[in-house]
Amino acid sequence: MTRFFTTALMLTAFAIGSTIPGVAFAGDVAAGKAKFMALCVSCHGESGKGDGPTGKALAAAGQPAPRDFTVGEFKFDADKDGTPGTDADLKQVITKGALVFGGSPMMAPIQGLSDADLDNLVAFIRSLKQ
Repeated sequence: MTRFFTTALMLTAFAIGSTIPGVAFAGDVAAGKAKFMALCVSCHGESGKGDGPTGKALAAAGQPAPRDFTVGEFKFDADKDGTPGTDADLKQVITKGALVFGGSPMMAPIQGLSDADLDNLVAFIRSLKQ
């Protein structure tokens, strides 16, 4: 009987955790943060608000500010599946740059990332949503 309740409790906890948006990520958030700090922080800032030193300079010069990842809204449907901002869309914008999707040329393509790197970066970017 105790075993039944333990199993039921674990299954319920798993079901609840898997339906709450943002609880589980495909990649490793910590590894994604390390890659973000190396590649993206100068424009997007440490907290992902688009307020890094280069991002601030761009905005001060009248250029579009980098995307604020804490809002968690993404406009590109890079894979043309009808849903903008999917993981696949984010990966394409990272690897191909935003310009090819109608965005800023300042978001240049980042090449040489492994699939795991991309999964990790997307996981970290998604974790920034407040």
